[in-house]
Amino acid sequence: MAGAADAAQCGNTAAGFEAWKEQFADEARAQGVSAAAVTALKGTTYATATIAADRGQKSFRLSLEQFLAKRGGSAIVARGRALKQSQASLFASLEQRYGVPPGPLLAIWGMETAFGTQRGNQNTLSAVATLAYDCRRSAFFTDQLYAALTLVDRGILSPGSRGSMHGEIGQTQFMPKSILNYGTGGSLDNATNALASTANFLKAHGWRAGAGYQPGEPNFAAIQAWNAASVYQRAIALIGRQIDGEGPTARR
Repeated sequence: MAGAADAAQCGNTAAGFEAWKEQFADEARAQGVSAAAVTALKGTTYATATIAADRGQKSFRLSLEQFLAKRGGSAIVARGRALKQSQASLFASLEQRYGVPPGPLLAIWGMETAFGTQRGNQNTLSAVATLAYDCRRSAFFTDQLYAALTLVDRGILSPGSRGSMHGEIGQTQFMPKSILNYGTGGSLDNATNALASTANFLKAHGWRAGAGYQPGEPNFAAIQAWNAASVYQRAIALIGRQIDGEGPTARR
């Protein structure tokens, strides 16, 4: 579907967004997208704040130590350890089903939304449509937009759904295409559903039960699949290890 959408002319300012929506809507109809989803697309607005956020991801250029300090790594570890104990049965069931231990799941949950407290308030469809229109990563977000429209068709997203600046949704911030491919059912604003979906994502990307997940170990590749930023990947691995109580840097 992404190839067909290439005909819609991308742009780098708000000026061409309305014309692009009309082109994209025609192409979406031709791909079988429902009238309701096309109407939702037409209701989107150019998300200036999303573009500003997309251009300003400076934290991914920090050192690991700087990144952990900026993102509150020690607080994530402390809260993660407490949740690992208080929700022990949940994490045991997730590990039994998917092979993923608590540490990486809690690290992702804490890093993405501060354990559900910071899920964003940007209109999801407007964010994804804006990034599909924007020339910088149009092909990637065109796929995400088609996924989002499919989710609207299925009643999983609504035109008013809200999340983070790039269209991420729920407790662990799933992109629309990942919801389609790895969501295990139920609202991702529910922590249990989101953690199960996250574990399913990691398993689908090669996670092996009992194998290590630090850089150079077998399961680190699954963490790399979650986020492309190297400093983020290393932070998740380190925080996960500290929550799981492994390694010399973990306080017991």
